[in-house]
Amino acid sequence: MRVAIVTESFPPDINGVAHCTLQTADHLHRLGHEPVVIAPAGPPGGSPAAFGDEPPESQGELDRSHPYPVVRIPSLPLPGYPQVRVALPSRRLAAAITSHGSDLVHLASPFVLGARGMTAALRLRIPAVAVYQTDLGGYARTYLGAGENAAWRRIRAVHTAADRTLAPSTAAARDLEEHGVPRIRLWPRGVDTARFHPGRRDPELRRTLAPGGELIVGYIGRLAPEKNVELLAPLCSLPGVRVVVAGDGPSEPALRAALPRARFLGRRTGDELARIFASLDVFAHTGPQETFCQTVQEAQASGVAVIAPAAGGPLDLIDHGRTGLLVPPGDSTEVRDAVSLLAADARLRASLGRTARAAVEGRTWGAVVDRLVDHYAEVLMARTAVAA
Repeated sequence: MRVAIVTESFPPDINGVAHCTLQTADHLHRLGHEPVVIAPAGPPGGSPAAFGDEPPESQGELDRSHPYPVVRIPSLPLPGYPQVRVALPSRRLAAAITSHGSDLVHLASPFVLGARGMTAALRLRIPAVAVYQTDLGGYARTYLGAGENAAWRRIRAVHTAADRTLAPSTAAARDLEEHGVPRIRLWPRGVDTARFHPGRRDPELRRTLAPGGELIVGYIGRLAPEKNVELLAPLCSLPGVRVVVAGDGPSEPALRAALPRARFLGRRTGDELARIFASLDVFAHTGPQETFCQTVQEAQASGVAVIAPAAGGPLDLIDHGRTGLLVPPGDSTEVRDAVSLLAADARLRASLGRTARAAVEGRTWGAVVDRLVDHYAEVLMARTAVAA
């Protein structure tokens, strides 16, 4: 199957959309399918060695650092959040889909480039599957204080035009249904259970992070307003607790001021990131707008006790009291109380971590992409039946 994956973000970006798209393309390739990824280009001068010497002008800049083609569309940084790139209008997108001979278009968190990908799919009469991954309505409310309805109109228009919408969680599916999006199916995210593993716990790293033997409570992810990381501030005054933060983003300066006793590690990736996850005693996620929440699943795979808001994706990932603890969204007192409970009960921490690891062991990316291919096949079959 030849699949054109149009995504709003792709590595070297570090976020949920980029990671999911990379895993999807990698596993499709391993299964013998032929993906092409179409994504915004990075800033000028960023890793030019990764690109081919003679990119076809009709397709845009061709990234040759993957075992499948990655077409980069010119982009600009999002005002106020330069880590996010927004693709500019370009005929290269449709040209890339046409030259690839795509059987199906996969739209990863479509909004800007993805909306243009949907238009191209309609014009070329190619079926499209739209993957909902980002609560853009919530982001509009958080960053702009307005525009939530406009964001949902855009989301609804793109997803309604698609043959099928895939939602990562039951909460996300419910939001889509309430906003009038049809033809919704569930498609959760996978986790690398070999990389994120309790065996990566590192006593030396723990001594570095908590030289007094404190309980290590960590947040790992983007440092942005919608993540509400400031809710961890009361933990800094708990005796015997060390707060560790790994990640970067526009909220980092304010968070350093709000959590003066926390240890900030900056952005970490790969095996180093997995070592940090496994070396925590408690992982605390604070953002209430997660459509899935991959970091919760990675912490669970690492055998770590997890605390997260009882909202969005974590509702599917955490069985309260068995595979983690759920707390009311936005309540720093509840977060503190949950950490205090786990700090006082090592057996409960161990039980939550052990049960969580067992719960995610079957959620590999290979298994998840197999389910995705089934969705593709059903969409193609439905199109064929209509055409007949």
